[in-house]
Amino acid sequence: MIIVEKSLLKKSPHLHIVNKSDQQKKLPLIIFNHGFTSAKEHNLHYAYLLAEKGFRIILPEAIYHGEREQGLNETALYKHFWEIVIKTIHELNDYKEYYVNEGLVDQEQIGLAGTSMGGMVTLGALTKYKWVKAAVSLMGMPAYEKYLHWQLEQMQSLGLTLSFTDEQIEEQLSFLRQYDLSLQPEKLENRPLLFWHGIKDPIVPYHLTYQFYQSIKDDYQKTPANIRFISDAQADHKVSREGLKATVEWFEKHLLK
Repeated sequence: MIIVEKSLLKKSPHLHIVNKSDQQKKLPLIIFNHGFTSAKEHNLHYAYLLAEKGFRIILPEAIYHGEREQGLNETALYKHFWEIVIKTIHELNDYKEYYVNEGLVDQEQIGLAGTSMGGMVTLGALTKYKWVKAAVSLMGMPAYEKYLHWQLEQMQSLGLTLSFTDEQIEEQLSFLRQYDLSLQPEKLENRPLLFWHGIKDPIVPYHLTYQFYQSIKDDYQKTPANIRFISDAQADHKVSREGLKATVEWFEKHLLK
């Protein structure tokens, strides 16, 4: 039986999913991050399938989302986009530390995954945490600097007034660069990384993600099985069944001993 526990860590709500028969065992852990305007419960289907395979799963709630929402509409929430991404990256370490210290997680078997913004969180976390042993990005992208420029271009094309100065934009860019995996790909250290992305994605541009994959592919010449990119020619900003199954298979292959 798969159980779902609603938990709180440092005032941050999250769901803890595990097979009941494995509840007190030291297990491999996967932290799965949700997307922008989504919530932790929306990824329970991933968690269920992964728990069936013997993983312990944590579904965090990002700040300003779900139980942590503060009544912001989508436009107001969008202004906090990068704050949400960076804060989520920092909070990942709290979950890792807690469950390892409780003796419930093998620290040599920890994976990260996420959809859309959650995929971006996953890729940014790879610049900070060596404890991440394998990762999956679903519709995410690592080039934070390029994506911020793309966001600004989109806002201007929609006729939206930018509420920040050039100096503020540069300050934001300077801050984001330290989490930008495309600027420091050596931090991957050949760790297993799977990408899934729809070619028609209007929210997170496919080309930015695929360009990064092409730029790092040669770094995996000695470990080609550790890198994979699945392109879906028909998909927009919604992960297919194939992407779901590939996520489970990736962690089965690269995290289970």
